[in-house]
Amino acid sequence: MWLVFKKELLELLRDRKTLFFMIALPLLLFPLIFGAFGFFASKAVKEAETKVLKYAIVGGEYAKGLSDSLAAASDKFELVEVGADADFKQLIRDESIDFALKVPSNYDQPLLEGGQATLVLVLNDAGLNMVQSRVKELVDSQVENKRRQAFDALALNDFQQTGLLKPVVIEKEDVADSRENWGEKIGGFLPYILFLLCLQGAMYPATDMGAGEKERGTLETLLISPTERHKLVLGKFLTIAFAGVTCALMTILSMAVWGIVLSQGMAIKVVGEFMSAISALDFVLMFLMLAPIAAIFAALLLSLSIYARSFKEAQSYMGSLIMVAILPIVMAMMPGVDLKGGWAWVPITNVALAIKELIKGTMDYVSLFAIFGSTVMIAGALIAFCVYWFNQEKVLFR
Repeated sequence: MWLVFKKELLELLRDRKTLFFMIALPLLLFPLIFGAFGFFASKAVKEAETKVLKYAIVGGEYAKGLSDSLAAASDKFELVEVGADADFKQLIRDESIDFALKVPSNYDQPLLEGGQATLVLVLNDAGLNMVQSRVKELVDSQVENKRRQAFDALALNDFQQTGLLKPVVIEKEDVADSRENWGEKIGGFLPYILFLLCLQGAMYPATDMGAGEKERGTLETLLISPTERHKLVLGKFLTIAFAGVTCALMTILSMAVWGIVLSQGMAIKVVGEFMSAISALDFVLMFLMLAPIAAIFAALLLSLSIYARSFKEAQSYMGSLIMVAILPIVMAMMPGVDLKGGWAWVPITNVALAIKELIKGTMDYVSLFAIFGSTVMIAGALIAFCVYWFNQEKVLFR
């Protein structure tokens, strides 16, 4: 078995495509993708914030202060003269204007006399244009002035004004510590990344060791060797599981290193405090629970690869396996789903929930025995099926 594992691993490491998927892709490509996404996203937001917005206004005479504020901000807004009966929706679709304002007649009246004023903002809010937020900045100053006028008319002091604006304030006292809060936010997302990367990293070597050997005609040579069938399967299985775990760990390591390198000092401090709160035992337990997950994926992938007639057919089978893996992970991120009752026995979901609890620091370590034991049993059953599958001549030579 170990001889087969060594042989498959050496062939794996000689393959440039495998090295790319296992090492280069996690270390370079994923950070570049996330970095490029962040760069273009920030660039798009900056452009939306600095773009000069063309606008039309109806009833501007009722909002002298707002009209003057828009005209004064000539580097942000540009007035387009249109008739009161113009089709604003069509003008916006034609990109003649970015938004239109319909001002009610009571807009400039004192709050105690005119009551609530409804300012209609016509815009296309389907894209990232930030029109509403930029207009709201100007309107908020007008609203604050109207409030001050009303308070002065009522002769209210600052204490009374504050009470009138916010009659009741809820002050929150959170019993959860910083680690638990952060763990709740990112604890469900980390298994999602780890499991999918583990699956992705194992796909290519699994395809090559089953369907690939069929296409190359080397499977027959391997079968007539004196090595027993189950040892051949276990050697291939260990190589695939190793590739999956390596890809997942390399990606997480890469993201952590690049995050520290590119983050500002305060972000490094927050990340450092959070990471230091997680004990070495929790990290070891997370890695140990990742091992049976990798075993489950490796056994499934190898079974599909052995069954497939060609490399292409194996890839089509494995593509559908991604959805099978995603659903249990997504269930672990749903509200109300935790390590209580039957959820502790649901495959893949229970490990995702356990990793989340370990990150939060709220793990009941006794339940790990049931989670780890059930996952190992499922992985063992799938490995046994894989050995059985490999012993079927009708499967090997379809």
